[in-house]
Amino acid sequence: MDEKPSAKAPSRGPETGGGSATGERQREIQREQDRKDAGQAGQKPGAEGAPPQAGARQQPTRMPAQHVAKPGHESELELAPRFEAPGYLGSRKLEGMTAIITGGDSGIGRAVAVLFAREGADVAIVYLESHEDAQETQRWVEGEGQRCLLIAGDVRDSGFCKDAVQRTVEAFGKLDILVNNAAFQEHAQSIEDVTDERLEETFRTNIFGYFYMARAAVPHMKAGASIINTGSVTGLEGSARLLDYSSTKGAIHAFTMSLASSLLDKGIRVNAVAPGPVWTPLNPADSPAAQVEKFGQDTDFKRPAQPEELSPAYVFLASPVCAGYINGIVLPVTGSVGN
Repeated sequence: MDEKPSAKAPSRGPETGGGSATGERQREIQREQDRKDAGQAGQKPGAEGAPPQAGARQQPTRMPAQHVAKPGHESELELAPRFEAPGYLGSRKLEGMTAIITGGDSGIGRAVAVLFAREGADVAIVYLESHEDAQETQRWVEGEGQRCLLIAGDVRDSGFCKDAVQRTVEAFGKLDILVNNAAFQEHAQSIEDVTDERLEETFRTNIFGYFYMARAAVPHMKAGASIINTGSVTGLEGSARLLDYSSTKGAIHAFTMSLASSLLDKGIRVNAVAPGPVWTPLNPADSPAAQVEKFGQDTDFKRPAQPEELSPAYVFLASPVCAGYINGIVLPVTGSVGN
């Protein structure tokens, strides 16, 4: 990966907030499901035919058969997710703004952080415990000429969320954009496999965390600010194997529309992006290796998206120049017609 020099003042390093216990708890949930998967045989065949290519550059179509420990580190993946968006030229759409991105260390969050910086925003990265991934994201943000603050901690904790917002405002002087993106996902073959502990873990991370971050951010936001939530195609059409996860994503979509109505009088817009399958650490940290190899083959594109194919949607929704009249939408970027 090419080195990009920093053009601004040195950044502040990671600030911890108690993510290690949550990481170990999530790994134990994963290990429990792995044991249940071990005895199951037979996989659905992937879609046939050559995957179409319609973007700025050819994207990978074959995913590695790889399973990694939660929460998943981007540096561990055999196929590195593409977040750089080399064909995307910034035009200062977010000039002078400050953004917080939860789950910003890798995957979609990293790709969004890079493009936000390319458009002129300083970025605070909130993440659980993947320090190496977060530092790589920081390097890329600084390479775009912007400042980057790393804040490690657990969005399940409302006190941490309030503190993360306060640290960001102290470091950058303002807050214009919140991207709620952190997520926990673990598949299950049956509702009977979803224990109370797993249900609470999923809801506390995916919807409580979004609510906590928004509640902490709003008092610092002024007219022209925006909140972008990461939903999912599973929140639009459900998922037989992701009962708890898809339920939280449906809740995120409803939360987005409700908060959009609540905050519009303040001039703050709230929208969501609903991705389909995207090649990030989330999925190799969920499914068995044999299923990961077929990930995304049931889309019209017969492959998962790369993070760089999602990040421009976040720029669009964050920019008052582009989306000043857009509020309360759930924007699907699913790779398939009709959802």
